[in-house]
Amino acid sequence: MTDSAILASGLRKAYKDKVVLDGIDLEVRAGTIFALLGPNGAGKTTTVNILTTLLKADGGTVRVAGHDAATGAKAVRAAIGVTGQFAAVDELLTGEENLRLMVDLKGFPTNDGKRIVKQLLERFDLVESARKPASTYSGGMRRKLDLAMTLVGNPRIIFLDEPTTGLDPRSRRTMWAIIRELVSEGVTILLTTQYLEEADQLADRIAVLDQGRIVAQGTPDELKRQIPGTHVRLRFATAAQLDAAARILPDSTRDDEALALRVPSDGGTTSLRALLDRLDEYSLSADEFSVHTPDLDDVFLALTGHSTEVAAK
Repeated sequence: MTDSAILASGLRKAYKDKVVLDGIDLEVRAGTIFALLGPNGAGKTTTVNILTTLLKADGGTVRVAGHDAATGAKAVRAAIGVTGQFAAVDELLTGEENLRLMVDLKGFPTNDGKRIVKQLLERFDLVESARKPASTYSGGMRRKLDLAMTLVGNPRIIFLDEPTTGLDPRSRRTMWAIIRELVSEGVTILLTTQYLEEADQLADRIAVLDQGRIVAQGTPDELKRQIPGTHVRLRFATAAQLDAAARILPDSTRDDEALALRVPSDGGTTSLRALLDRLDEYSLSADEFSVHTPDLDDVFLALTGHSTEVAAK
């Protein structure tokens, strides 16, 4: 595999008159987490289905693990693992039986298969429930079992299509920990999500997808820096100090109740030093000093004109 685990250029997909993907370009570096962020209906699942050879694009090219998805679909499928929005477990089987079925489908010898099943049950903390029907599992347990099944065969590229949708906060964080552990072992992950916090917490790079188009790409910090709204918050001990600071910082916005000023800034060291020097000139000092930057919700709203929550309805 080259440094690019996944490389897509100009992906297009339409159903009759409805354009689902309108020229998507993506590059996912090996050993990283790439998050495709967007509301329901943005085209995230369609993108994953094309990248995993489950769907043919109307235009564009895809290379996964160095293989062309159009001419080498079998090689692509051998190199990847896929976990969808809904756990693909057989509820009539136990957790152990689900894993054993995957091991048999992969053609592992009996002894190797037993070892793999045992290791995965231990890794995902499913030993106690291994012989219980999957129908009795909680949502979080089903997702863990689904991901464990995906890991049979040790794929080096894993696609996670909204893997934490519907999970409670504790189960979601458990999944995050598992995802981070996989990447620390060199696995590449493409993650789709509509959860801003999830993308912020996990992703090395993010692509914001809206109405079938990539509207921005970058690291979480790079995306946040694109959006105006970074500011310095200064809190003072007395109203007199607040008044004096407000006079010398005319672009600031004051909060009289909190005795605080919000001062526009790019958050860089040069501008911060200039601000502090300005206060020193007038013998003023702030009790508290903090830099605030836009979050991914601000980024998404600025780029698309709506939040993910509104768009998802």
